[in-house]
Parts: sequence; structure tokens; C-alpha cells
Amino acid sequence: NLHCASNHAIEFDGSVVYAEALWDHVTMDDQELGFKAGDVIEVVDATNKEWWWGRIMDSEGWFPASFVRLRVNQDEPMEEYLAQLEEAQAGEEDRAGLGLFLGPGLPCKEQMRTNVINEIMSTERDYIKHLKDICEGYIKQCRKRTDMFTEEQLRTIFGNIEEIYRFQRKFLKGLEKKFNKEQPHLSEIGCCFLEHQTDFQIYSEYCNNHPNACVQLSKLMKVNKYVFFFEACRLLQKMIDISLDGFLLTPVQKICKYPLQLAELLKYTNPQHRDYKDVEAALNAMKNVARLINERKRRLENIDKIAQWQSTIEDWEGEDVLSRSSDLIFSGELTKLSQPQAKSQQRMFFLFDHQMVYCKKDLLRRDMLYYKGRMDMDQMEVTDVEDGKEKDFNISVKNALKLRSLASDEVHLLCTKKPEQKQRWLRAFSDERRQVQHDRETGFSLTEVQKKQAMLNACKSHPAGKPKAVTRPYYDFLLRQKHPSLPTALPQQQVFMLAEPKRKTSTFWHNIGRLTPFKK
Repeated sequence: NLHCASNHAIEFDGSVVYAEALWDHVTMDDQELGFKAGDVIEVVDATNKEWWWGRIMDSEGWFPASFVRLRVNQDEPMEEYLAQLEEAQAGEEDRAGLGLFLGPGLPCKEQMRTNVINEIMSTERDYIKHLKDICEGYIKQCRKRTDMFTEEQLRTIFGNIEEIYRFQRKFLKGLEKKFNKEQPHLSEIGCCFLEHQTDFQIYSEYCNNHPNACVQLSKLMKVNKYVFFFEACRLLQKMIDISLDGFLLTPVQKICKYPLQLAELLKYTNPQHRDYKDVEAALNAMKNVARLINERKRRLENIDKIAQWQSTIEDWEGEDVLSRSSDLIFSGELTKLSQPQAKSQQRMFFLFDHQMVYCKKDLLRRDMLYYKGRMDMDQMEVTDVEDGKEKDFNISVKNALKLRSLASDEVHLLCTKKPEQKQRWLRAFSDERRQVQHDRETGFSLTEVQKKQAMLNACKSHPAGKPKAVTRPYYDFLLRQKHPSLPTALPQQQVFMLAEPKRKTSTFWHNIGRLTPFKK
């Protein structure tokens, strides 16, 4: 059983705690732990609520807590109970005498399904009210004040929320039609999600714009007349006491909450139920929507990170990474041997889509990298090399793989320290080809404007010769907000936040924390 990482520090009782990765975490930082969705991580320290310290095989490092779910067995009693119920149902006609009933005349599983259906309906109605309040309470009032807002500003702050409001009203109508008021557990709502699965993709635009909305809003909130104006809008519309940025986060939360609700619904739907197949398909469809939105958002945020990273590399040569790539797939240290000289060199390798860049570490300043070259992955053939004598290089090798160019006589041998690291690299090379193929199929590409802007941002925050940490006011701003949490009858699981957590704490405090005899 999996349980989403919650918002407080986890206390360990000495037992080993594992977490499963929900999203890929690719990093350019030595101190961070990279992983792919589905990887299992041993959680070593979770005293900091946003960044945890974990281990995968021989790698250790920081990783964002919101990217994983803890493995716990908290649901077991309930599962056992349901298993007993099903046995009893199969073997006994007279179920009433078994004491397996929760509500008035409803077996446990049907009662639970009723609860989930009611929760979906009520959160949907609450959400429509949130959207209506934003569109009528804020946008309508802002449009009257042309002296305070331009249409472009409003588009930045509110994104396509009016389009989302129109769609969600249509979606709620569909749900209401399928909702069985007398016997909610008989409702068949799976088809509503399936019918509208492509419509939900409009959230991609909203989620990608959300960081700009927060930046624009925080600028305006420095001016008193805007603070008073937004507060007047809220009071006039009789909205709950949450700031506008809190309201604007609800669509981001909502699109991520659907897979959780549908997973819960599937759990309490009998395979014989007429809704079972639709709910199962709807869960996959909504997971894919969340994945697509999350992936596009991550890719757009990544281009700033990639530009930033490139600007810290000394002696850079040739075109920018962004001219061909938009995703860092894997990175790490390898021993490289190349024809014709074949002398071994320790290099840091960064595998992007379409290309791999390698750098040399500074002997004194280990965080400083010098550009040494790149390889065109579209022209490279990767092969696994058996331990022992390697015929091209005529030397004995261990944990090696070979990159051979299809367009020239370029050949490289790359060796890892351990066999499992070699397997990880082989997986990364096949991931890179898959990513390129997927981008081709979904038509994902960066615009020239996005590339230029990213490089411009990197230059601004990097005066020559002075590397500087990336500031991310949006994320810090986001984490300080009070968010309206949608009311729920079920244990509220943490939403997969699409935003990154705060900057990690320094290793100094981490080490001190490990030595202290007590936890916070």
C-alpha cells in the first residue's frame, strides 16, 4: 500500500522506511538524488518537511518529499475486512447475521462507494463555486477598472480560468445526470471522465501560466490600492477568507486530485459493477492527463535550469544546449576512453535529449566544470561491453559500454565503477531514445522565444565570473500561501503538487541533525 508523503516531519522508529517515486527527479546537483518514476528509495532522514535524504543502491542525496509516496501498511485492516466480506458473500446468502454492515442495510463496500461518490459530487460543486467566485467576484470587477488593469495583465493573472469554468459547468451537468440520488453506490460516473478526457488538457495552459500569475500578482500586491481592491472584491462576493493567490491555486490542485478520487472509487467498486470498466479506464485517462500536464510544466521549467546550468560551465563552445535539447535525462561521473589516443579521463557526463555533454571538474573547486565536448545521440549506437578484453581498444575493461558514431569513425568507451551504475546508464540511453520518439509523436518543441528568454534570464542572474544561486521567488511565494483545501469525507491525501519544494537545507544542518540524540 502506498500513502502520499504528508506535510510534516516523519518520525522513524528504527525500521527501514521506503518510498516510491511518483515523478522523475533529474538533477544537475551532486548533492541531490536523481530517480525515475517507480524507483524505490530508502528514506534515511525526513526531519526537513520539503527535502528528504535518501538512498538508492550506492547513491545518496537530497530529494523533494512531494515527488514520492511513502510505503506504509495503514490500509491493511480495511482490506482484510473487505476480503472477509467477499468470502462471506460468496459462501452465505444470509449476510445480515454476519455483523458485516456499516450503515442502514448497506454492506461495507457499498457504503464506502457511496461515501466516495458523495465526496466526488460535493467537491465538484464546491469547486464550481470557487471558479464562479473568481470569474464573477474578481475578473468581472477587474475588467471595469481599465485604469488599474490591462487585458494582458488579466490574462497573465487569471490565465484561461474562464474557459475552465465553462468546461467544468458542462462536466458537472454530466455528473449530475449520472448521479443516483436514492442509491449513490449505483451511480455510473466513469463515462463522464472518459467523454471529457481531452477537454481536461486545457489545464495544461493554466498550470504552465500559474508561475507568471503569482509573479504578476506579487508585484501588484506591493501597491496598497490593489490590496484594498482585491479585498473589496472578496467581501463583495462573500468569499471565504483566502487571498486571491490561494483561490488561483485551486485548478492546479483540482486536476491532480482526480486520479486520487478515481483510485479510491475503483477500490470500492466491485468488478461486477456496471461502472467498473469505465472507472478503471477513467483512472488511467486522468493519470495520463496529470502526467502530460506535469511533464509539460516540468519541461518548461527545465529550460531555465538548463540555461542556468550552461551559464556556469567554463570555456563553453558551440551552440547552446537549448538549440537542440530541452530535458536532462541523466548525469554522473564516468571514465572515458576515446580513439585514437585511448588515454583514460574522468569526466562528468550530462545526457540530454539528442545530445550528451561532458565536462572536466576543477581540481580545487569541485563544483566548477570545464566544457570538454559533446556527442550527437541521434547518430550514436550504444552497446553493452562484456568484461574482459575489448577488441577495438585492445585493453581489458570492466563495467563498460561503447558509443559508436553511425556518421563517422568516432568511438568512445565509457566505464562505471559498479555494474549497477552501468545498468542505470544503459537504461538512461534507452530512455533518451524513447523521449525523442515521444516528443516527435506528441509534437512537443520549444519556441525560439522560449529559448531566447531562458538564455537571457540566465545571463541576467549570472554576471560574468560570478556564479550565483538561482532565485525562485514563485516557489517560495507559493509555499507561503494559505490554500483552500477542498472538503473531503475521505482521509485527505497530499495532492501531487506540480510546483517544486523549497530549496534544500544545507548538508551542514543535515549532518548536525543526524548526530543529535533527538528529533524535532
